[in-house]
Amino acid sequence: MKKNAIGWAVLAVLASLMLTTAWGQDFQRSYQLAPGDRISVSNVSGEISITGYNGAAVTVAAFREGPDKDMVQIQDQSSPGHVSLTVQYPSSGSYKASVRFVIQVPRTSSYQFDSLKSASGDIQVTDVTGDIMAKAASGDITIQQVTGNVQASAASGDIKVTQVAGAVTASAASGDITATGIAGTVSANTASGDVEVELTGVPGSGDMKFSSASGDVKVKAPAQLNAQVEMSTASGSIKTDFPLTIEDLEPHGKKAYGQVGSGAIKLKISTASGDVQLIRSQP
Repeated sequence: MKKNAIGWAVLAVLASLMLTTAWGQDFQRSYQLAPGDRISVSNVSGEISITGYNGAAVTVAAFREGPDKDMVQIQDQSSPGHVSLTVQYPSSGSYKASVRFVIQVPRTSSYQFDSLKSASGDIQVTDVTGDIMAKAASGDITIQQVTGNVQASAASGDIKVTQVAGAVTASAASGDITATGIAGTVSANTASGDVEVELTGVPGSGDMKFSSASGDVKVKAPAQLNAQVEMSTASGSIKTDFPLTIEDLEPHGKKAYGQVGSGAIKLKISTASGDVQLIRSQP
């Protein structure tokens, strides 16, 4: 009976050690996905970095950082056709720990990055193919060299989108939005910050809207732009290289409007407090 008691005690200690190790360890794994499959990452505190490379598998490395890193668990909830990763902290207490995700995906395959989230941390996606949905509560979002549609939102942080062949939608509660080298329709709005957009192509359809509640809005467009244009500012100036009618509505601000080219799309640029510009891109 005494031997059995000792045996059970040893097993309990081993089980406890195994649980602690499983809870505290870093994470490294690879996945075989088919084109069109999904990738989702939900982080609490820390960076998410996704980069295209020449390999054949999706590789994930997640690193725990901070003095309380052993209290953080990286959960793999993946299923066939879907890589799904989340981070779990103990249900009570305050812990100084974060998780940094480093993910590589085959650049020649198209995936659905349908949920990239970080409550506190930056999100970076570079050189991939596929539609992207990224959301940061507190952190910056940087997306570049992407073939696919992009949706990005940040509650407190800047958004930068460059070299995208697809439609882009970006919104920020407090931060700047920059979108350059975009060959597709773009919409961007921020409650507090500047918006700067450069279009490299001339979309044949799809309306575009750029706005800020408190900040400047600057849009560069090709000379071949075909749009019904509306521009307005409640407190600021208007500048345009295109043949638009500009009206002074003092004391209620200024507006500009008119048709450029065939007027195939609607283009609206506005700010409550700041300047607005619609200028030609340099050839």
